[in-house]
Amino acid sequence: MRRAEALIDLSALESNVRHLLSISKGKGLAVVKADAYGHGLIPVAQRAVAAGASWLGTALLEESLKLRESGIQVPILAWLTPLQDDFESALKKKIDLALPSLDHLTAIENAAARTSITPRIHLEVDTGMTRGGALSEWRALLNSVSESVKKGKVEVIGIWSHFARADEPGHPFNEEQLSNFKFRVKEAEELGIRPEILHLSNSAATLIDPKSHFDLVRMGIAMYGLSPDVENLGDSTKLGIQPVMSLRARLQLVKEVPAGAQVGYGGTAITSAATKVGVVAMGYADGVPRNADSRAGVRVGNRKAPILGRVSMDQFVVDLGNDSIARTGDWAYLIGSEGGDGYTADAWGRACGTINYEIVTRIGPRVPLVHIN
Repeated sequence: MRRAEALIDLSALESNVRHLLSISKGKGLAVVKADAYGHGLIPVAQRAVAAGASWLGTALLEESLKLRESGIQVPILAWLTPLQDDFESALKKKIDLALPSLDHLTAIENAAARTSITPRIHLEVDTGMTRGGALSEWRALLNSVSESVKKGKVEVIGIWSHFARADEPGHPFNEEQLSNFKFRVKEAEELGIRPEILHLSNSAATLIDPKSHFDLVRMGIAMYGLSPDVENLGDSTKLGIQPVMSLRARLQLVKEVPAGAQVGYGGTAITSAATKVGVVAMGYADGVPRNADSRAGVRVGNRKAPILGRVSMDQFVVDLGNDSIARTGDWAYLIGSEGGDGYTADAWGRACGTINYEIVTRIGPRVPLVHIN
């Protein structure tokens, strides 16, 4: 009998992929980085492809290699590759590589010389996020890549960038980045670099900004049924997507406590009346944020029970209510529920001063993933 588990509804994932593809102008790249946002790399990738995703994308090269080892054959792009990465394996496994700098071009071409395989690259340009991609050396990178293309040393598959504020509809910086991207693409074309695909849209842009879709949209957090920004874009229901993950743990103990009882380390919570508390068998070692407050909790049966006190390493306490019929051993749902109206990843994010992305990706390895349907 499991202490805790994350239930991953692959039918919901498939529905989300189909919905995102239906509103996009181009093909779809399923972003499965970070173990598919904590949902399980291989099962999610396989189902996303079955649902119509033409591409897969990971941050780390090792994630892309795992996808190939599983037998997946669709194009895969890896975009966070330190110069010391195993580019030879990437080329042998036909993994596309992001190219953000001249140093990366040198490293990839050296690997190509050792393997006699022409690299498939996606030029990454910084259009304003000031994170990944070439900025001041963009023109120099284009000049070098242009020469490499003429000599058959590389094949430019794509040019891409990333929005910084796509989850803020109408923000002028989005238009600035879009214009910048188009200008950089034109610069590349003037040097004879004509990629097969252009891609800029993340989940938020895919949902609300059709003019930024180009040839390929990158389906990230929305593919998992979570809103890129609840405040600005609305929740999952408004966006027409379904949360894929439910998270539950056993009640290790249910007991009656009197009014005035101090709860947890530091006694940060004190019961205002006699009540029943439940000890949930998950803690910050499992990814439950230590700073979660009473805006988060669990649903047991047909009732929500907020957190009492601090989250511990392996457990936390919830207020079940004096008339609760919960029993030791019952399932307590941290995210989702069997009957609806449970806590969401959004609610946990608010309770911890963070976002739903962090809540689902931080679930630890002690919590097994159970893929259903």
